[in-house]
Amino acid sequence: MARPAVRGSISFARRDGTTGTVRPHTNLVGAGDIVPSDARVVLQVSRWDRLKDMAGVLNGFGTHLSRWSADAHLVLVGPDVLGVGDDPEGAEVLFECVDLWRSLPPPAAQRRSHLVSLPMDDVGENAHLVNALQRHAAVVVQKSLVEGFGLTVTEPMWKGRPVVASAVGGVRDQIVDGVSGLLLEDPTDLDRFADPVTSVLEDDELASRLGAAAARRVRDQYLPRPSPDPVRRSVGRAPGRDGVLAPNAPWLARRPSRPLQRFQARRSAISEPEIRSG
Repeated sequence: MARPAVRGSISFARRDGTTGTVRPHTNLVGAGDIVPSDARVVLQVSRWDRLKDMAGVLNGFGTHLSRWSADAHLVLVGPDVLGVGDDPEGAEVLFECVDLWRSLPPPAAQRRSHLVSLPMDDVGENAHLVNALQRHAAVVVQKSLVEGFGLTVTEPMWKGRPVVASAVGGVRDQIVDGVSGLLLEDPTDLDRFADPVTSVLEDDELASRLGAAAARRVRDQYLPRPSPDPVRRSVGRAPGRDGVLAPNAPWLARRPSRPLQRFQARRSAISEPEIRSG
């Protein structure tokens, strides 16, 4: 994943060592106003896919607005559907979410809900924007109905953000409930969806503890571990994704899933002191 040159900067370092800059975009917000700078963001980043249940997140937020903190804003982020040629369902789901947003009780629910589509024609810029969104979020949610190994769960965990996700598929292995995140036992229960999210928003100590434990879990469970043997380190390395060298350590002998391999290749090259909440 591209690494931000400066916190909040529009410049970023590409994997090839060159510097990129976020371009001006006029069509990123599909519905809703600009997010206020002092808002506490509840974020979900995923494809516009019915199994990711973006509509359920929007419905759960908009129809139970009184249960959310007054400064909480929901931001649903997906790819620019014009830039994804192999996902014809994406446009349908995005338009369904826009229609649902229009049906929310105005003005508060609409004012505090935002649909965003990120450009897909520049991988480095896209990664920089996702990175910035995840780091800025007060809490990241992933209310999938079905999930394998969720990159959009592990990435914010690595960045020290508190995550609330559905207790489905591989997410059960990624998050230890109550320790490194919070799990939704029934992702279809919109009445209870707000409870774990608001508990994080209203308890700074809980958010900090979950975020720190999440980063440690990703470091300990999902990142390659270099061999202590320098000879083994030197001969046990092979080109990985995008030419990045990845250690061929015994820990990787169990052949991690492709999403996990992608996370290992894309992860932000940040130092351990930078893994923190805030």
